[in-house]
Amino acid sequence: MAMKPGERRLQILQMLASMLENPRSEKVTTAALAARLDVSEAALYRHFASKAQMFEGLIEFIETTLFSFINKITGETTEGVAQAEQTVVMLLSFAEKNPGMTRVLIGEALVNEDERLQARINQLTDKLEAVLRQSLRIAQAANGWHGDAQADAAVLIAYVLGRWQLFAKSGFKRAPQEGWALQRKFLFG
Repeated sequence: MAMKPGERRLQILQMLASMLENPRSEKVTTAALAARLDVSEAALYRHFASKAQMFEGLIEFIETTLFSFINKITGETTEGVAQAEQTVVMLLSFAEKNPGMTRVLIGEALVNEDERLQARINQLTDKLEAVLRQSLRIAQAANGWHGDAQADAAVLIAYVLGRWQLFAKSGFKRAPQEGWALQRKFLFG
């Protein structure tokens, strides 16, 4: 049975993400990816011009997914502190459910790849920090946050990045939300 347009491309991205879930951090090669999919490397290149383009596809998926959740949070929650808190929880939860993509988010999977990939992840991190900053500004306007929105958003994104890092470096054993109940009090009062 023939695949629908885009199905093979999605299958390649799913297998790439799956291979990145290996906690031993082995470099993912197109040869290994093709072998896992039981296709030739040339078949991969019919869907992606390069390995970097495959990673770009994963980053695009991550970004689209995260911002669809963020849009839902900001659409349903008008209180700024609640938005920021729910966004942090969502970011931790996304990592926990997608360990391979966590390695992309922290840049570990992008070592020795095209440097524009890391620049794109840095840009995504900046956008996530901007979302948190905006939520805290909403809270300030309602007199619900008395800190500095810019500095506090930087702390929140650093916290998220640190939790993602611990998760990946522990071989996916230290869950990003581990200890959240106590840490939440420290971060949000």
